Amino acid sequence: MKNAPKDTVQSGSNSDTGSDGPDEAADRKVVEQEQAAIRDFVKGLSGDDIKSGNWFTKLAAHAMNTYTEKVDWQYFQDRYAGVPADVIVDQRIKMAARYAALEGGLSAGAYTAAVAATIGSLGGASPATVPAAVATVTVDVAFITQLQLRLAYDVSVLYRVPLDVHDPDDLWKLIRVALTIKRGEVANKTVSKAVPLMVRPLVKRFYSNSVLAAGKALPVVGKHLLQRNVIKIGIPLVGVPLSVLLNRYTTLVAGRHARAVFRNEARVIELAEGISERTRHPQLMLWVAWLVIRADAKAKISDDEALLLRHLVRLVRERHKVVDEQLAQVVDIDPAEVWKRVEAEPGDLGDVLDAAERVATVDGDVNSREKAILAELRERCSRD
Repeated sequence: MKNAPKDTVQSGSNSDTGSDGPDEAADRKVVEQEQAAIRDFVKGLSGDDIKSGNWFTKLAAHAMNTYTEKVDWQYFQDRYAGVPADVIVDQRIKMAARYAALEGGLSAGAYTAAVAATIGSLGGASPATVPAAVATVTVDVAFITQLQLRLAYDVSVLYRVPLDVHDPDDLWKLIRVALTIKRGEVANKTVSKAVPLMVRPLVKRFYSNSVLAAGKALPVVGKHLLQRNVIKIGIPLVGVPLSVLLNRYTTLVAGRHARAVFRNEARVIELAEGISERTRHPQLMLWVAWLVIRADAKAKISDDEALLLRHLVRLVRERHKVVDEQLAQVVDIDPAEVWKRVEAEPGDLGDVLDAAERVATVDGDVNSREKAILAELRERCSRD
């Protein structure tokens, strides 16, 4: 396949094109090859790596460094010329879910009820002394984690949302999106949704069992991943079907979450680009945008509002060479100061009013305080 990255299930077979339907044999071959590569990675881990959570740090580097050098916007343009991003994203999510399900079936046979409990018993073991059972678990968790990280990255690239995996903030953002990590999330609630009704009581009891005590020593990400995966390895008699189901389900959830997050961010970036391109009063536009966002000083600034303002400031700086240090230092914006700036600008201010109206809608319906600001701005911008 032209320009396809090596060492990655995300490059895949041609079955993700949707033209001839899934080719299970080809998909299985890709999954087996990637499993072998992950096994080589796991062989280099010590028991302490697994227990401390360092395995995840090493996996993130292993999974993303080479991948992001080869998979970029041009890669997808070459592969899916002329196809809208939404369509490609849907195909990537379906392909990743197929791979995850196949891997679940291949791994499930090696699991036993005793496997999960062995994780916490590891100390500073050398790679040679890591129990085979633990290695099996780690290969499975690492495979799915890498798959979901790369899937989320694919989605960000397709929606043209820039992410630098070498930047700690961007990498953590990718991890949170890919693994659907939310503040206060309880892993058993997430997993229970994927489990058939008849098994859910067993799942609930299992999560209260001491088998999860080992996870308490892991960092937050390692704990999250252990709890999310331990169900399928610790419940006897459930076996392959549950492992396949959970792998597929969690990957679909990860892909759909990434689509929702990055598609929305792309929408906000597109809005910022349109506003900055049309404005003839870039500096005033920023003041008015900030006034609209802070129309209700007691309300929390929404994520979409913060994202929009950040991109507006960036685009005004890049396109119009305007950097407003005074605005950057404002804590509580004074409407009188903004109205003074509006009055000082001659000519048509329709672009400023248009920008304000667009800013007000970025996070949903326009509230009463925003409507009041817009009404006053509309009156002040009228130069009849």
